[in-house]
Amino acid sequence: MPWINEDLCVGCGVCVDECPVAAITQREDQKAIINEDECVRCGRCHEVCPEEAVRHDSERIPQEVEANVEKTRGLLKHFETPQEQQAFLERMVRYFKKQQKVASLTMDKITAIKADLGIH
Repeated sequence: MPWINEDLCVGCGVCVDECPVAAITQREDQKAIINEDECVRCGRCHEVCPEEAVRHDSERIPQEVEANVEKTRGLLKHFETPQEQQAFLERMVRYFKKQQKVASLTMDKITAIKADLGIH
């Protein structure tokens, strides 16, 4: 999912004008914002931004990992004994393994769609 680096956005509105599904709007301060639910991931905003303020998801991986760890640490406080804590942490590992499997299987299916369309 593309995102806008607010420090780089100058509020020119080029991305807003180029978005084919109107998923990008401007706040009162003119900074652009992408509605993740509306975005079709066409990449046009990234291509046209003169300030390179439209960024890729992969840049946020470290922050997302840290957010997951912090959330886990926050939830851990609800478990008092070492046994409860261990069981909780094992459940969290299973949860993230499930997320990993969902992502992997989804990528496999998307790869199959590409193959069906003759796209390499």
